[in-house]
Amino acid sequence: MTGDATQPETGRSLFPGFWDVGSSIHAELEGLTDEQLDWTSDQFEWAEWNVRRQTSHMASMLYRWMLLRWGDQLFPDGSGLDESQVTALAASETDRALDENLFKDIADITRALDNALALACAALDSHTVDQTRSMTIETEQGPHWDLMINAHPTGIDRNTETGISVLTLEGTFRHMYFELITHLFNIQRLKRAQELETVVDLPRVGYYTLEGWDISEA
Repeated sequence: MTGDATQPETGRSLFPGFWDVGSSIHAELEGLTDEQLDWTSDQFEWAEWNVRRQTSHMASMLYRWMLLRWGDQLFPDGSGLDESQVTALAASETDRALDENLFKDIADITRALDNALALACAALDSHTVDQTRSMTIETEQGPHWDLMINAHPTGIDRNTETGISVLTLEGTFRHMYFELITHLFNIQRLKRAQELETVVDLPRVGYYTLEGWDISEA
C-alpha cells in the first residue's frame, strides 16, 4: 500500500508572473541612456518619477513588504541582511526608493531588484496556497487604497474609516505584483513620451487597468 505522494500547491501557482516580470523590466530598460533613464516632465504627475526612480521604487517596494512588514513571519530566523542593508534597501531616507547614495547606477538598481524578485519567488515556493491565505498582517494604508482595493477580489480587509487593513500573504503578493506591472506601465509611457519604442506586451491586470486610474499619455 502506498501513500498519497501528491504535494500541496505552493504560492507559485497563484502568482506565476513573479517568474516573468523581471525579464520584462530588463527588456524595457535595455539600451537606455542616462539621459533617457533620467527624463522627467512636470506636465504629468506620472512623469515626475523618471525610469531610474520607477525601477528603484519597484525594488524597494518588494523589500519593504517582505522585510519590514512580513519579516517576522517570512524570515523567523532572520533574512541574512544586517540593519544597514535593510535600511539601504527598504527604509532609506529616500522616499520609497533604494538609498540613492548606494544605488545610483542602473546596474546596481536592477541587481537589487533581481535579488528582491528572487526573494519573493523563494517565499512563494516555500508556502502553500493555504498558508498564503491564512497568514496575515495588519497595516495602515493611505486613501489611495480606496481605489486600489477594487483590484483585489480577496486577501485585503480594509477599514475605510481608520485606514487599517488586514492583508493575507496572498493579498500582499498580489499587491506587489500589481505594483510591478503598474510601474512597468509607467516606464513604458515615459519611453513613449521620449518617442522610444516599448518592448513587452503588459498583462491587463492590476492597478493601471482600474476605472479612474490615470493612464494619460504625453
